[in-house]
Amino acid sequence: MPVLRWTALMLLTFGYAVAWVYGQLGLPVVVTFGLLIMAGICVVHFRHWAVRGFGHGLFIALAAGLAIHWLPGFFSARVIAAVRFTPEAAPFSMYLNLDKPLIGFWIILACPWVFRAFNLRRSLTTICFTLPLTLLVCLSAAVAMGLVGWSPKWPEQGGLWALNNLLLVSLTEELIFRGYLQGGLSRLFARVPYAQPLCLLIASLLFGLMHLGAGWQWMVLAGMAGVGYGIAYRYGGLPAAVITHFGLNLVHFSLFTYPMFGH
Repeated sequence: MPVLRWTALMLLTFGYAVAWVYGQLGLPVVVTFGLLIMAGICVVHFRHWAVRGFGHGLFIALAAGLAIHWLPGFFSARVIAAVRFTPEAAPFSMYLNLDKPLIGFWIILACPWVFRAFNLRRSLTTICFTLPLTLLVCLSAAVAMGLVGWSPKWPEQGGLWALNNLLLVSLTEELIFRGYLQGGLSRLFARVPYAQPLCLLIASLLFGLMHLGAGWQWMVLAGMAGVGYGIAYRYGGLPAAVITHFGLNLVHFSLFTYPMFGH
């Protein structure tokens, strides 16, 4: 097993063992862990397409439940409780979710192909293009829609927010939507004409739909951002996608109304 996968497995085991000791996990999580292990075995250790397909299908179903916090047994701590970072902003709450990161860990362990050959120079060049362009397009659109405005700040919760957003939001979501979905579809349809841009658009569309609960405007903005992240992944690999994603979120948090104007 490659070093990255061993490291992920050890971190996963240690982190969830600590969470269990401190009462942040309940007995039902044993079922979720068992089903994720079953899905991983089907994907990694079997060659037959039907078994592998069942494994991926089971994982996708579990990932949906984990992403919407539907599966029982995870008691995520609320670390920011209905705070208004600026007077005109809507209240913001943040939880340290223990369920959603499992999706990213499963992808790391079961789908090592999401980590394409890494080239630092190419990744940095890609970030220098995708991050400013994604910032310009998405934040200009958000301002034009009346969702946010110029509001520079760095609240006392900024460090905790940044750590959570980098590891539990940006990294996890890029593993799912760019690594697993965009990368997986690109592998599946490698011989189809224009497969790369098509897979990029599909992953971006699904990323946008995931934000529909916040309103159609945020769905559109997330879809637009997804295109930027997808281009970053296509040309700079997973690190470029994660940094582009986190960079947009960080600028939104520190320089604009966050999360949006209150009513």
